[in-house]
Amino acid sequence: MKFVFPLLCGLALAACSDRPEGDPVVRTSLDGSAPVTAAAQEEDIPPKSAIGSSCAPVQFEGVPLTHCIADPDRHAISTALAPVSGELAGSIAGFAAGRNESDIAFVTNAGMYGDDLKPIGYFVRDRERLAELNRVDGSGNFHMKPNGVLFGTGTTWRVLDSETFYRTVGDRPGFGTQSGPMLVINGKLHPDFQDNGPSRAIRNGVGIDAKGRAHFVIADAPVSFGQLARYFRDELKTPNALYLDGNVSTLWDPATGRMDRGRVGPLLVVSKKP
Repeated sequence: MKFVFPLLCGLALAACSDRPEGDPVVRTSLDGSAPVTAAAQEEDIPPKSAIGSSCAPVQFEGVPLTHCIADPDRHAISTALAPVSGELAGSIAGFAAGRNESDIAFVTNAGMYGDDLKPIGYFVRDRERLAELNRVDGSGNFHMKPNGVLFGTGTTWRVLDSETFYRTVGDRPGFGTQSGPMLVINGKLHPDFQDNGPSRAIRNGVGIDAKGRAHFVIADAPVSFGQLARYFRDELKTPNALYLDGNVSTLWDPATGRMDRGRVGPLLVVSKKP
């Protein structure tokens, strides 16, 4: 979400449209195959994906989603920033230009940013802290407390609410990004979420399961906060899950040729291990 201060959307879910300025997100189809239902997935079996892709289409409560899995045995996670100038400024395509896509499993947006495309919350890239943990109160989704941090070093990845992160994490991680609100906190949905509230948008989030795998989920049709949170809690069994953004939610999946168009700043890059 583009973060504009002080003109922010309100804390009430119904009042926050998650609608960005500029080009809308445009999605390409994956492989033309029919989505599999979330209920058909067994806990330890990833959803069926296109050959070579870490992502697959699913449906949950009638909403089409794309579910991508980063496995620490096969993948590495890092953060990056979209270019701030040039024809492809503020886009995943700008980040992708000139890169060897065979090294990339997938890339997605990594939280909220300001007019300058810089993150408004905690952000660590290659162990360098580019932005401090943001604990201030305010309006808008980012400040719908508790918000949280996705972070990790090597093969250990975690999602924690920001206050727990502040109290318990002393060492700087290899990567980190702050966003908000939390979708799931210690197995419970965010207390401000309705079961299926009136605010619907293209949204995405991330959670870590008991095996240490990172599950990235992006909606392919408007979804409520409650629906997205329940998918993480009930289907993916992630005790903590973090909202990344709405309507600017974007995905690059080189294996399927999917390259969403939308204005982004911070990025999460899932790379293939050699």
